[in-house]
Amino acid sequence: MLKRAASYRDTVEAFRWDIPERFNIGIACCDRHADGSGKPALIYEDQDHGVATVSFDALKQGSNRLANMLRGHGIRPGERVGILLPQRPETAMAHLAIYKMGAIALPLFTQFGPDALEHRLQHSGAAALITDAENIGKIETIRAALPDLKRIFVIGERATIAAHLDFDVELAKASDGFAPVDTRADDPALIIYTSGTTGKPKGALHAHRVLLGHLPGVQLPQEFFPQAGDLFWTPADWAWAGGLLDVLLPSLYFGVPVLASRARKFDPEAAFALMARHKVRNAFLPPTALKLMRQVERPQRFGYAMRSIGTGGETLGADMLAWSEETFGFPVNEFYGQTEANLIVSNCASLFPIVPGSMGRAVPGHRVAVISPEGEKLPAGEQGLIAVARPDPVMMLEYWRQPEATAAKFVGDWLVTGDTGACDAEGYFWFQGRDDDIISSGAYRIGPGDIEDCVIRHPAVLMVAVVGSPDPLRTEVVKAFVLPKPGFAPSDALAAEIQAFVRKRLAAYQYPREIEFVTELPMTATGKIRRKDLRDLEVARKKSGGDR
Repeated sequence: MLKRAASYRDTVEAFRWDIPERFNIGIACCDRHADGSGKPALIYEDQDHGVATVSFDALKQGSNRLANMLRGHGIRPGERVGILLPQRPETAMAHLAIYKMGAIALPLFTQFGPDALEHRLQHSGAAALITDAENIGKIETIRAALPDLKRIFVIGERATIAAHLDFDVELAKASDGFAPVDTRADDPALIIYTSGTTGKPKGALHAHRVLLGHLPGVQLPQEFFPQAGDLFWTPADWAWAGGLLDVLLPSLYFGVPVLASRARKFDPEAAFALMARHKVRNAFLPPTALKLMRQVERPQRFGYAMRSIGTGGETLGADMLAWSEETFGFPVNEFYGQTEANLIVSNCASLFPIVPGSMGRAVPGHRVAVISPEGEKLPAGEQGLIAVARPDPVMMLEYWRQPEATAAKFVGDWLVTGDTGACDAEGYFWFQGRDDDIISSGAYRIGPGDIEDCVIRHPAVLMVAVVGSPDPLRTEVVKAFVLPKPGFAPSDALAAEIQAFVRKRLAAYQYPREIEFVTELPMTATGKIRRKDLRDLEVARKKSGGDR
């Protein structure tokens, strides 16, 4: 438990990890809270605004039945079980059951197509899958390529295919009494595949201790969560670390209810209304969601009353921080991490000043530094590779079935994130870009972050992505792909205006020599801009002699 001290330094110095030898996520997040009191664990709003509350008692009974159901169908400790479901009670129940039986959970995003699902299910060797009627069709198209998949349980379908098992029917047969496996904190619990911005996604295998490793990184940006009356929500899917390990499991661990909602597409007005309707106090809102919410006029009319908001994935600028303070009454706290080692840097406005453009400071308990390619810690202000030292409870065990990739992730005892940045004398970290996002232009190595932060401050810009475009003279030139706000028409004059806007505010070598207006930007499933797709597009265009 992270405890507030008089200053950030004092908070860091007072913090100590308490990782027991034996630990099980399912017991910690459910069974210990199931005391017969009916304490709420989940508030579920379906697409028709119907609301159901699920208590910790019901969650324990349901997850026990599910664990017995899986065991009865031959699933054993250590086997992988896929969960292809949206935010709904059965998703949480499945996770808890898998952890309690000592198996390994494999969360799968419902917006994945057949190819993405095939890779994850095949590579992990998943023995069972829990899904619903909306998603089973995608599985059927790849079923022949999944020889390890022994059982498929389907929610909401009266099984018409012999190979499917009716989830509700099978669950009803199972007992609600289950003795959880006595797992070690270092036993495998979860595989989350990376978003795959480069190459095939890799499966980050995490131990049960990963939940404990996340807790200070949840508490800090959520202003020393939990507090009385807290209720947590995120639009981020529970198949990703941001939804599962930043919100769902930490909240349940602390006995704080979580709001689950099945929205198919993020609607900013609906988000404000949802938070007001359910009296949400805490949220993880990805930067893309915040940028869309910023377009809503007079959001205070919805009557929400938030206490804390965290965000991560893309750096926020001064304008977004000012908007959040005006809209919510406090600045959004940005944090940083990745699937392999999450929530290692964060802001906390009530503990230390937020510096616009900075990701924050190292979360207590994590040793984070900027290092050289050889693993040497660099002086303050010098740009290098952002890394976190092992051992660390939030860190993955390995990339599943990829020992070479696991070894390549480390330089000595430093896990290298693949992001470049700097750390100043006050301990604030400054993100520059992915190592492969760096633009080599003439004698300069240019990170896209500062440029994107500047461009998005232009009143005509809704979103922007900056990449290097091949150039025979400079190797690369800075190019900005700009998504204009509604009401602003793309034009050469607007492009020139944006270029002048950046050149006036940044160095001359940083302004985008090329601007292309777009109607959408390529995004990962977690809402991060896929700059690699844009770089690849530019390379292909220049090779073919085309230009935009």
